[in-house]
Amino acid sequence: MSKLIKNQKAILSKLGIEQLNPMQEEAHLAISSSDEIILLSPTGTGKTVAFLLPLINQLNPDSEEIQVIIIVPSRELAIQIEQVMREMGTGFKVNAVYGGRSGSKDRLEIKHRPAVLVGTPGRLADHLRRGAFNTNDIKTLVLDEFDKSLEIGFEDEMSEILDLLPKVNQKILTSATQGIHIPKFVGLRKPLTIDYSQEGIRHLEIKAVLSPIKDKLETLAHLLAHIGNQNGIIFCNFKDAIQRVSDFLTDNGVSHGIFHGGLEQIERERSLIKFRNGTHQILLATDLAARGIDVPELKFIIHYHLPIKKEEFTHRNGRTARMNREGIAYVIQYEKEDLPDFIGQLPIEKLQSAHLPQQSDWMTLFVSGGRKDKISKGDIAGLFFKQGSLSKDDVGVIELKNDCAFVAVKKSKIQQLIPKVNNTRLKKKKVRIFTI
Repeated sequence: MSKLIKNQKAILSKLGIEQLNPMQEEAHLAISSSDEIILLSPTGTGKTVAFLLPLINQLNPDSEEIQVIIIVPSRELAIQIEQVMREMGTGFKVNAVYGGRSGSKDRLEIKHRPAVLVGTPGRLADHLRRGAFNTNDIKTLVLDEFDKSLEIGFEDEMSEILDLLPKVNQKILTSATQGIHIPKFVGLRKPLTIDYSQEGIRHLEIKAVLSPIKDKLETLAHLLAHIGNQNGIIFCNFKDAIQRVSDFLTDNGVSHGIFHGGLEQIERERSLIKFRNGTHQILLATDLAARGIDVPELKFIIHYHLPIKKEEFTHRNGRTARMNREGIAYVIQYEKEDLPDFIGQLPIEKLQSAHLPQQSDWMTLFVSGGRKDKISKGDIAGLFFKQGSLSKDDVGVIELKNDCAFVAVKKSKIQQLIPKVNNTRLKKKKVRIFTI
């Protein structure tokens, strides 16, 4: 194991955080001193850091078994929490397990036990049934976005997981909203509730944009032109509608990614990668993107369809105006359509005539080597600079995975770059490099 770091100041420095916000401070104290905690706080206020910091402090470096299990409702949230803990640079191992990838890959990764295991209910239940690891050292259980993971449909698996973790003596439940009654099988007696859910999202404006007809596509185009070249998510209620909107945007030359549950996991991950690195400034998504995805700072979100529940409205809006930054949520409203009571009356945004957003200057390259090949971001950048003859301004975000990497490169440089760097060696591995 690498050098262990539990110093909070050093961890926050690695994350680029100067100091904890009031919610995080209160959560830290509560988790450090209480066995049952319910933490409610708007999306984007830093709940992941709020519960990870005190949990890392409680980890026993002498244990060679899993000590903490974090249950999440989606693959994307599992991946995000895993990434945040790795970025903390504590030296404690963390792994995420979830459906959509082979169980053998999970078993290979957790053979060398992580201190913290993050996973979706179905995959965690499967590993526990199989006795894939010893549970004696698992003393802490976190249910992140518990209002989703405890919904009907997950109940049997969640109940089974709790039964298979007899040594757990600390339970932490977190969410932006508490939209459900917590089932008895969770076993909470007198939980300490930290409730920042009514604090609202700072610096968030919510505005209505009126559509003269039921079909909102033309209004959407005018709104995107009004907004200009900014990062944002357009929320639709159904994946079929996403395809229709996507076709419309494509026909109008608006670059975008799509994200919904009907896509294969690799397609969803690549959509997020392209969104993070600027290949796409717009993500067209269902409510799957309203929670627990790792995306860049968003200037806006658009409710193309009105959300069905208040909780989803809250979570969608929480994708922008995060951590004290400003953001705008637009609700596209048919003129004869009433807004739900949980939205209420909104100020009307008058759209200014303008051109649709321009195409991005960036494209994404796939590199067939990653951390397991001892390849670093610096190695990839060095190859592109030296052998590919690029300048620093030509290379954008580099995302390094275990077995591959993704690199944003200026579109104008792609054609000259690929012949120079494809099928060359990085460290000891010959790598393929191509656009995705």
